[in-house]
Amino acid sequence: RGTALLSWAPGHPRAPAGWPLPTLYCTPAEAGTLPSRAAALRVQLLFALRARALQVLEAGLAAELHDALAALRTGWPGLAEDLALGRLSPQPGLPEEARGRLQALLAPDAARAAELQAECARGFEGIVQRLWPQLEVVVLGTAHGAEQLYCDALRQADCKGLPFYCPFYQAAGALLGVNLWPEEPAPRFLLCPDWAFCEFLPCPAEEEPRTVLLGELWEGREYGLVLTAQPGEYRCRAGEVLRVAGFHKQCPVVEPVRRESQALSVRGESIPEERFCRSLCRAVGMWPGARLVDYICVESALLGASSGACAPHYEVFVELRGLRDLSEGQRYKLDQCLQEDFPIYKSFRFKGSIGPLRLHLVGAGAFARLREALGSPLPMPRVLREERLLQLIQSTVIS
Repeated sequence: RGTALLSWAPGHPRAPAGWPLPTLYCTPAEAGTLPSRAAALRVQLLFALRARALQVLEAGLAAELHDALAALRTGWPGLAEDLALGRLSPQPGLPEEARGRLQALLAPDAARAAELQAECARGFEGIVQRLWPQLEVVVLGTAHGAEQLYCDALRQADCKGLPFYCPFYQAAGALLGVNLWPEEPAPRFLLCPDWAFCEFLPCPAEEEPRTVLLGELWEGREYGLVLTAQPGEYRCRAGEVLRVAGFHKQCPVVEPVRRESQALSVRGESIPEERFCRSLCRAVGMWPGARLVDYICVESALLGASSGACAPHYEVFVELRGLRDLSEGQRYKLDQCLQEDFPIYKSFRFKGSIGPLRLHLVGAGAFARLREALGSPLPMPRVLREERLLQLIQSTVIS
């Protein structure tokens, strides 16, 4: 029980065993299957806080750990009170029957509650290691692609000083590779030949695409993943682009680069998600005191009349910490960075066929609520295309 798990898997309760089984986790399995993501993470956080001798903090997604610690920032007085009284407070998304079963596992712990209050009152820089002094590692199920932003934010603040380790690579429900280099900051994975049947489409796409196999990959090239999972009932494009980082003996080692569908393209310029993120982070670095919490991008056509009558453009929604407003000059920095990083975007901007992007600041916690509304334990898309979610994020704009 030296590991706490922060992960949401709604509607997937584990079948009860005929005999009690040992578990790694101090967090009860039922907490992760609650109908509400926010309620599941808060309950799991409460059980994790009870265990001062925690050694491993595990999360399915970096975003789940990020949101659980955000809930700690805003709700630590209530969590401390629940710890002291050994209770589980009612909350939305926590059914009364489940609350009763989970509360039966708690016991009053006034000393731990007092420690939580003292540490949170000091601030939240390095809070994870202060709350769990024996913690050795943060283990993440997914720490690449869109999740990299959360990893960077956690390393800089709440989880400062702790190593991060992403042990496995999964795609389309199949386990594909293992990370043999836990001490390296960027995860890379050894593809295991007998776990699933993998084929690869070279990127950029050829006129007559032909898949290649493991033994035909070239170091430094990018490939789209085509997957036939055991027992071989389907063959599909997984939507993942991988870069071959090298070889371990004769087996390729890959780095996940991006998802194929996550690209901005109002005039065919096709700006990938991870490269847009780099430009955005560079622009944020020019805004004194600002720290990027989260963002999404929207192609203006998806917003209809609310995006105005100008040429097609990008609508960017960002959540910042440390800065309440931006001047027009600061907002333009992002458009300037995009023009410097993408010559094709600069060309379209010069011709006027792409209009200047619009940057919107949203309120604190807006993206956590958006992930709750998404209703999926998968990583949240960065290029948003769902109208109901667009309306939700628009309602949180503050400037």
